[in-house]
Amino acid sequence: MRPILDCTGYELWRHDVVGAEGVHLITAGGDRIVDFESGVWCAGLGHAHPRIQSVLHTQIDRAMHLGYRVESALAVEAAEAVLATFPFPNGKCIFLASGSEAVELAAQIARRICEKPLLLGLAGAYLAAYGTTGRRTSDEWVLFDWAACAECPKNADCDPGCQRLAEVPFDRISAFVFEPGNSGGLVKLPPRGPVRALAARVADAGGVLVVDEVTTGLGRTGAWYGFQHYDLRPDLVALGKGLGNGYPVSAVAMRRSIGVNLEASGFHYAQSHQNDPLGCAVAKEVLAILRDERLVERSAKVGEWFLGELEALAARHDAVRQVRGRGLMLAMELHPDSRPALRDVHRALLERGFLVGCKPQANLLRFYPPLVVGEDEIRNLLAALDLVLGGAA
Repeated sequence: MRPILDCTGYELWRHDVVGAEGVHLITAGGDRIVDFESGVWCAGLGHAHPRIQSVLHTQIDRAMHLGYRVESALAVEAAEAVLATFPFPNGKCIFLASGSEAVELAAQIARRICEKPLLLGLAGAYLAAYGTTGRRTSDEWVLFDWAACAECPKNADCDPGCQRLAEVPFDRISAFVFEPGNSGGLVKLPPRGPVRALAARVADAGGVLVVDEVTTGLGRTGAWYGFQHYDLRPDLVALGKGLGNGYPVSAVAMRRSIGVNLEASGFHYAQSHQNDPLGCAVAKEVLAILRDERLVERSAKVGEWFLGELEALAARHDAVRQVRGRGLMLAMELHPDSRPALRDVHRALLERGFLVGCKPQANLLRFYPPLVVGEDEIRNLLAALDLVLGGAA
């Protein structure tokens, strides 16, 4: 009997991975599998990036973890590096251990500052694994279903008199908590008009904008942050996953006014791995690498080409229902009765050396490779996908 609790909901197909390097997973037998999931969308710089490995080794020998009454200069330096990526002059930042924790804390801060009972989110969004952002119950949340907006001819610039907007109780909402396009791995991209209209009305009523960039941030969508595709100015932003390139560190960044008011309010939040020097050292280096290697710009360029190639592939195969995405956050949805079936396509790609995302309930294949993925790896995947969709065993 396996001593590991099986609770992820994902089928485990390989038990023999012993290493990872760049875009590859390495098995005990020496096989190399191209990782088009970046781990759990975390290894945006690729596995075992040499600069991250160097920082980890160096900082482990100095200090991994401190406490509440002492502080490493790395915490301040990492906070400044994070805040420099936002329009948050003299803002505040806190480092935590997981994306779920960061989103939950950001939402709780918004409620503390605005003192209104409800939070607003988009229906179908995945925000966190626990807490109010995980539950999203009707007594705490208003969930706006934007499915009809996607087909509305006015979705580029919402009609101010739209009845669906009029039904939202903006005067009771502390924050609009916005996830810009992942939706639990479905790569759903909300239209610009409704998102901007919701954010504007929340702000007009005295609420704030919280953006969950755990999966969409740090170059994944071809911009530094997903909210930039909507020309929004958030008040708080939650980061995770790619911030640690596999090391568990997350952050909440906020405007100066929110941070100052929060501290003055007597708000307390403390957990064991808050502002740990090891996590801060890694986060600081991740941001430096993204700039030095121009990976955000590369994500936009390579992603546009990759999307075009997937669209061309879709045109050749009746099994494909839709292709969608931004940057290197891409998905291919198959028809429910497609032949070959989704599971067979996924397994066949793995047997050919490509690990891609798979969402059976949505009949979806997902492509979130490290931002350093080479065009040759993408071409090889496309060739394998072409064969498999064509019925090759």
